[in-house]
Amino acid sequence: MSMKEATIQINDLSIGYHSKNDTKLVASHITTTIYSGELTCLLGANGVGKSTLLRTLSAFQPRISGEIALLSRDIQDYSDKELSTIVGVVLTDKCEIRNMTVRELIGMGRSPYTGFWGRLGKEDKQIVEESISLVRIENLASRMVHTLSDGERQKVMIAKALAQETPVIFLDEPTAFLDFPSKVEIMQLLHSLTRSTNKTIFLSTHDLELALQIADKIWLMDREKGISTGTPEDLALSGYLSGFFARKGIIFDMETGLFRIDNQYDKKIRLVGGGQKYAMVRKALLRNGIYADSEIESENWIDAGDTATSTITLCFSGRQRKEVASIEELLLSL
Repeated sequence: MSMKEATIQINDLSIGYHSKNDTKLVASHITTTIYSGELTCLLGANGVGKSTLLRTLSAFQPRISGEIALLSRDIQDYSDKELSTIVGVVLTDKCEIRNMTVRELIGMGRSPYTGFWGRLGKEDKQIVEESISLVRIENLASRMVHTLSDGERQKVMIAKALAQETPVIFLDEPTAFLDFPSKVEIMQLLHSLTRSTNKTIFLSTHDLELALQIADKIWLMDREKGISTGTPEDLALSGYLSGFFARKGIIFDMETGLFRIDNQYDKKIRLVGGGQKYAMVRKALLRNGIYADSEIESENWIDAGDTATSTITLCFSGRQRKEVASIEELLLSL
C-alpha cells in the first residue's frame, strides 16, 4: 500500500451562504484531515448541506470562515488554472452529449493542459488510454456517449476525471441514478482506484449500506451534531452511527455492522449456530415477531447449525428435538 499523505487539511471551517443582508450558516467548527489513498464518503439527510460542503471543499463556493489547505497551501491562493490540475469534480447531473465518442470525452479531461480546444499530444493520448484501462472500459472507448447506460456513463466520467491527473477527485452522488448492482460496481471501482492511484477520492452519497462496507472514512453530517468523522468501525463502536441514524424504524445492528429495520417483537428465543445460516434464521424470526439471540435464556431454543449442516433443529425443554429442512418449515413449526 502506498504511503498516505494529508492532501486536505480543514481547520475550524464554517460553510454557508452570504446574501446582501444575511449569512446562512450551514455547518461550523469542522476540523479534520483527508488523506491520499482513501475513499471518504459524506452521509447525511436531504437538505443538511452535503452539496454546500462539497462545493466549498472543491472551491466552487467560498467558505464563511476557517481554513482549507490543499496540499499544504490555502485553497484561496490557487488560481483557477492551478486548481484544475489539483481538483477534479464529477457531478450528478446527466449531460446530454451527442456526436462524441467516449475516448473524445475522456480526452477533454486533458483541457487544463491543452486548453479547451487544444489538440492532444502523444503524452495526452497515452494518459487517456491509461485512464480508460484503469476504469476497465476499453470496450466502450469507441462508442458514442449518448448510447451509454447510466452506469457506463458514470464510469466514463470517472475516467475523464482520472485523465485530468489531479491528486483529489470529488464526486457528487455518483450512484444516484443507478440500479443496485451498478451502485456496488461504481463504489468498488472508486475504492480500487484509491489503492491503485493513491488519489484522494471524496464523495457524497445516500447509499448508506455501501458506504459503511466500502469507505475508508465516513463523514456524518447533521444539523444539530455537526460533522463526525472516522472509520465506519470506529463510528459504530463509539455509538455515533446508532445515534446519528436513530429514528423510528431503523437501528444499527452491532452484530452485523449494518443497519436494519427495527421489527417489533413479542417473543424471545435462544438461537445458536454460526455463519450465514445463523444470520438468516435470526432475520426471518425477527420479521415474524421473535427476537432471537445466543445470549437469551429460554426453555425452548433453536440450533441453526452452520453452512455445513443441512437442517435446523428445534430443541424443546423436555429434550425433544425436531429437525426441519428450511427456514420456511421452521416458521411453520413455531
